[in-house]
Amino acid sequence: MAPVDAARWVMWAFVLVNVAIVETLFFTAGEGKNNVLTVAKFFGLHAALLLLFQLLLVARIPWLDRRIGMDRLTVWHRWVGFTLLWTVLTHATLVVLGFAILDDTSMAKTFKALSGVPASLVGMLAAATLTLVAVVSTRPLRRRLRYEVWHALHLLIYVALGLAFYHQLEETTTFTSSSFAEAYWWILWLFSFGALLTGRLLIPLWRNAYHQFRVVAVVPESLNAVSVYVTGRHLDKFPARAGQFCIWRFPGHNNWWTANPFSLSAAPGGQGLRLTAKAVGTTSAGLRNLAPGSRAFVEGPYGAFTSLHRTRPGALLVAGGVGVTPIRSLLEEQPPGADTVILYRVRSEADAVLLNELRHLATQKGARLHLLTGRTSDHATPPLSPEALHHYVPDITTRDIYVCGPDPMTKTVLTSLHTLGVPRNQIHAERFGMG
Repeated sequence: MAPVDAARWVMWAFVLVNVAIVETLFFTAGEGKNNVLTVAKFFGLHAALLLLFQLLLVARIPWLDRRIGMDRLTVWHRWVGFTLLWTVLTHATLVVLGFAILDDTSMAKTFKALSGVPASLVGMLAAATLTLVAVVSTRPLRRRLRYEVWHALHLLIYVALGLAFYHQLEETTTFTSSSFAEAYWWILWLFSFGALLTGRLLIPLWRNAYHQFRVVAVVPESLNAVSVYVTGRHLDKFPARAGQFCIWRFPGHNNWWTANPFSLSAAPGGQGLRLTAKAVGTTSAGLRNLAPGSRAFVEGPYGAFTSLHRTRPGALLVAGGVGVTPIRSLLEEQPPGADTVILYRVRSEADAVLLNELRHLATQKGARLHLLTGRTSDHATPPLSPEALHHYVPDITTRDIYVCGPDPMTKTVLTSLHTLGVPRNQIHAERFGMG
């Protein structure tokens, strides 16, 4: 079984087992004071479960991340988040309605009365916090906010988690309806919080204390691209693979909350790490000014864009712009004589970062490199169309294809591969990011 399929089976098994347990707990102890409150408890129990799934999806569990990829886990986290929001709002509305019916009064008066009950007030605050986080995560607002502002607001999710946990503790009819229910919820909360704490805090802190990363050199690659070389202790034990990325911070050079995901632009060999970045923002442009000896704080490695997912002996590596960095790393990892083709799409040869290294590696590995330049409109056949891909790689359906580049280019390539009938499990594309 392919690694990604194994990981998905494990995730689905985990979800189904926990849903079955929660359904059992509801049907054995979910009856409320009237039918509306019974349904409200149903939504409340499932909201708690969704909240814990949210934690696990962004806990950066290495086993899952290497097989599924942070990009897909983040997308699932987003959709589970909006499902959670509507589940919480439905639960809250039904609670107010149920007590309004029970007391034969208006929902406004019932809401005011419930806000004076500590357990209910905490639940209301949790729902309000979740709503705020969801609103700022909608695409129109997210695009208008700086990443640092959005991230600071998104951290309020941890406040909501604490409030939701206290709210569930106070709701004794569900949390402590039986010894099994109490043990189950404690185990699930501790497991979820433990995974989050381990993946997001303890592992990065331990690795940085152990490896003590430092900048050893900063090398301009072109007018608008730079490579940063990082060394440290015991790098042969740093579990990185070609194609992966890390989240990089440079304390003393930038603020702590200024972090960027950059791919490893050279295959990790135990001697050092290298990132190559294009100057597309203040943080990336500022890398030119890093001083050798500067500290580096490295989170990761992350990503499923690796040879772990290879299914065929032949490979096609497709890069666009600075997306060449993980492609160059993967090429370096290829054994000599492997049947490898590289397509590198750029506006002009001057924009082709690491081109000389690619040419040297292609010669060394016996690979074929095609540099695709010019505007798409300048070509009778678009360079990444199905016809062009088949021209460059006639046996494309028998290869593993790795694609990395700007979103429009990636979408174009994926569409062309689908048209050509390339099996889905042979296509590997990953969008690494922070949001």
